[in-house]
Amino acid sequence: MDEKHVVYSRQENIAFITLNRPEAKNAFSPEMIALWETCLKEAKADDSVRVIIVTGKGDTFCSGGDIRDMAEGRLCSWEMKRFLWEGVHRIVLTMEDLDKPVIAAINGAAMGAGMDMAIMCDFRIASEKARLAESYITMGLIPGDGGAYFLPRLVGIAKAMELLLTGDIITAADALALGIVNKVVPHDTLMEETVRLAEKIAAKPPLAVRMMKRAVYQAQTSTLRAHLDYISSQLSLLSETEDHREAAQSFLEKRKPVFTGR
Repeated sequence: MDEKHVVYSRQENIAFITLNRPEAKNAFSPEMIALWETCLKEAKADDSVRVIIVTGKGDTFCSGGDIRDMAEGRLCSWEMKRFLWEGVHRIVLTMEDLDKPVIAAINGAAMGAGMDMAIMCDFRIASEKARLAESYITMGLIPGDGGAYFLPRLVGIAKAMELLLTGDIITAADALALGIVNKVVPHDTLMEETVRLAEKIAAKPPLAVRMMKRAVYQAQTSTLRAHLDYISSQLSLLSETEDHREAAQSFLEKRKPVFTGR
């Protein structure tokens, strides 16, 4: 029996979404896309999940669309439109609606839509073996998964245009210098380092973490006045939580706080 194309697992307050088509370099399949969306929604609905890690099985993070499907004409015209609109884009929009932090553990190549899926996460930790490219242009295509939206916000328009129009492959070190990834680590310690970051965030007051994420992204499309109005409402709500009171009390008592998410 074939394994599922996405594996969902848990470790205390951390959820893991592992792309599981290593024989195909974790290229997209309809099953992968459907399961990926389902896993994100499950993590969102589970109050005990505080941080989500996305990675790939084998030596590749994600190679994006399956080139065999493209070469054989299985994804063209309205079939491509449906695959994106009714499949891949549901992941993008679910991620936008997800107020829990998502970390991409980039274990190898992240190409085309694979790079897009990495840069739409909130953090990126890269193995020293990672390679990234907005490779659509080499296939005569444009980014179908939000790359033209997310990449300029990370690196600026000029550099994004260079990466998008050349399709150049960049190393993990290049990605770090450009601010595309947060950290580059030895390949063998990638998951250890990623989990360490996830645990650090998961130990913070979960409601504040979720509102912090919302505040950052809300500010990207807001005026200053509207943002300040929004943030004052969120801060007022947080000031009444048990976690806020626990944080203040534990500080005064010089002890480690215990946060319950209430």
